[in-house]
Amino acid sequence: MNKADKQRFLPVSGNVLPRFAGIPTFMRLPHVGIDEAKSAGVEIGIIGVPWDGGTTNRPGARHGPRQMRDQSTLMRNVHHISGLQPYRLAQCADLGDTPVNPVDLADSLARIEAFFVKVHDAGVVPLSAGGDHLITLPILKVLGKGRPLGLVHFDAHTDTWDRYYGEYKYTHGTPFRRAIEEGVLDPKRTIQIGIRGSLYTPEDKDWGLAQGIRVIEIEEFQALGVEKTVAEARRVAGDGPIYVSFDVDGLDPVYAPGTGTPEIGGYTTLEAQQMIRGLRGLDIVGADVVEVSPPFDPTGMTALVGVTMMWELLCLIAERVGRQKGRAN
Repeated sequence: MNKADKQRFLPVSGNVLPRFAGIPTFMRLPHVGIDEAKSAGVEIGIIGVPWDGGTTNRPGARHGPRQMRDQSTLMRNVHHISGLQPYRLAQCADLGDTPVNPVDLADSLARIEAFFVKVHDAGVVPLSAGGDHLITLPILKVLGKGRPLGLVHFDAHTDTWDRYYGEYKYTHGTPFRRAIEEGVLDPKRTIQIGIRGSLYTPEDKDWGLAQGIRVIEIEEFQALGVEKTVAEARRVAGDGPIYVSFDVDGLDPVYAPGTGTPEIGGYTTLEAQQMIRGLRGLDIVGADVVEVSPPFDPTGMTALVGVTMMWELLCLIAERVGRQKGRAN
């Protein structure tokens, strides 16, 4: 990476342009169009997926990427605990938003998948902001094609339900069931952390457990603590490629009220950060943060929480990319 490249992919400094000024991009990085990503040398692409057509109750997550971009101006360059400097380790850029169709679910899923095909073909590792949790399905279909991925999934809900109203297979409650059925997600290398809340029927839990998914309900998390939960996540994930999906409703809603399906009794923001940090060194090939719904949180705090989790994930992914490229921190 030559000096010019390093300068091009650094975030705009708050000492050069105040953080409240300028056109917002994720982490104040340059915006690079998807068709130019490969020639520009982008290695990690931060992507918005502004769509919530899979939501079954309280919509609004389509506005998440825009507000998370605004709040990402509060992120800086160096991780205060690990010392990781992601922009020294990897070429990072904001690749903009995927195309979506707000009135056609099937067409949106096809558009999102086609966008991530371009991302994957360009050799770019995606870090995405949703959008409701159904946006993870088309991403997994691209990244897991030909090699089912493991999954570390932070959430209050398993999202392995089958159908809504007996007919609709594609909602934000079904992405991981569909991903397993389509052979792009390995259930035996999947762990779900923070699961809680009332159920429709006693059988709601059965399907995922029968496939071999490791489910850590919030009561077990509280009994284990962060360190043992992380150890279990690393055991389940193993050495193969994994995807990390973080639904902000995994957090207690006192920390993230702006989400479509809040469940009280979740983990704290610090516990969530510590768990993500505990995944350091795993083969993370992509990640997302979903279900930030600005209309339910006029303070913008939920978006700040969401983009801070993206920052934590960015540091881990950048270290992996840097290690592959032989770059020091």
